[in-house]
Amino acid sequence: METPKFEPLKSWALAVLLLAGILLLAQLLTSAMNSNPLLNPRKDQQVIEVNTENLDQSVRPVNGVTLPVRWSDLGRKLIESGVIDKTKLAILYDQRGGLNEESRRLLYETDNGRLEINEKNASFLLNLLWALGLANQNPILEEGPMVSPVYGSDAGQFASTGGWPLSKGKAMDHYSRHSLLPLNSEQQKLVEKAAKNIYRPCCGNSTHFPDCNHGMAMLGLLELGASQGLNEDELYQMALQVNSYWFPDTYLIIASYFHQKGIAWNEVNPKEVLGSAYSSAQGYRQILSAVEPEKIGGSGSCGV
Repeated sequence: METPKFEPLKSWALAVLLLAGILLLAQLLTSAMNSNPLLNPRKDQQVIEVNTENLDQSVRPVNGVTLPVRWSDLGRKLIESGVIDKTKLAILYDQRGGLNEESRRLLYETDNGRLEINEKNASFLLNLLWALGLANQNPILEEGPMVSPVYGSDAGQFASTGGWPLSKGKAMDHYSRHSLLPLNSEQQKLVEKAAKNIYRPCCGNSTHFPDCNHGMAMLGLLELGASQGLNEDELYQMALQVNSYWFPDTYLIIASYFHQKGIAWNEVNPKEVLGSAYSSAQGYRQILSAVEPEKIGGSGSCGV
């Protein structure tokens, strides 16, 4: 009996079989990924895609923000008391293009109206308020964490003190030495309460522990606000506005985080945002881990 002969498969048939195998394998891999939470996280676990461009204007308006406090003659007082050496200040700012008319007015004139902060003057205001917070007499500086035995009882070792180079003599010669903004007991309680609730993204400390320039400047701003009758909510609102210019990258990202949750920046609770969960270095890292920034601005420096 003759054995039947089988013709080999044609090349087109082999191609069809190979393609079918590839499609089947792809389906199996897709099914496995969809069922694995590590490979396919839930919507609330996914990285948030952020476009900060549309939030810029709400977080830090290009035309700036008028703050509810008056600077008055504090610039002149800081110079007269030696907290600011005008020669050292002039040398520093000559390297940056010189002092503009607004800066000179804040330093030398007595009637300056309400303070305004914007992208251009944020750094200069930081230095002015740093000098104010450093020099104004306050129990926070004399009894608080800055002089705690936990940190060696030496207030002069921190960036906010040892890092201030613009005074006559040493910075510690002026530390809590000048009665620039006397506060009554209620105003002092208000400053202490707000200071303990306001953090800064450059470190993990609150304003009650002003060991860097941003912390010392914020202390000065809170003292200025309380001395002029601002209530607690107004202090937090002002602090958030100022922090948003001192740390533009941070607060654009935080605003994006809230935007993703359907909360507009003008609807956030300033006290909550300024707390450790969002505004401390540790808290901000948690927010940043959920956000993929598309555009980031500059970060705040802890120097003059």
